[in-house]
Amino acid sequence: MTPELTALTLAGLLQGLQFLAYSVRANLDVGPGYAMSARDREPSRPLSIHGGRLQRALTNHFEGLILFTIAVLVTTLSGQSTAFTAACAWIYLAARLAYVPAYYFGLRPWRSLVWAVGFLATMAMLFAALL
Repeated sequence: MTPELTALTLAGLLQGLQFLAYSVRANLDVGPGYAMSARDREPSRPLSIHGGRLQRALTNHFEGLILFTIAVLVTTLSGQSTAFTAACAWIYLAARLAYVPAYYFGLRPWRSLVWAVGFLATMAMLFAALL
């Protein structure tokens, strides 16, 4: 397995952990009755600040993971895995690991800077594949 695919696999596991953290927090916030319902109506209690932050961080990771997956697949399937693309993949993963607590604790401007590092690492992988 290439380093990029390993980083992608770990990013997928991180996504699963984020989903679990959000699910636990959301169930505590809205209660089990709403969580187990068909959700045809609005919850009687809204998400807490931290529940909302976990939800947005999860959604953001889904969005970033799409681009990162494209970068990894293009790099891997074209046989262009290099030390540079591997470093970009690990930087992306490190940024995603840092992003969740930065978002959860409302760390500004660090959350945005961490996001930018991961995004730029993904873009750098895509540009490297074109060279």
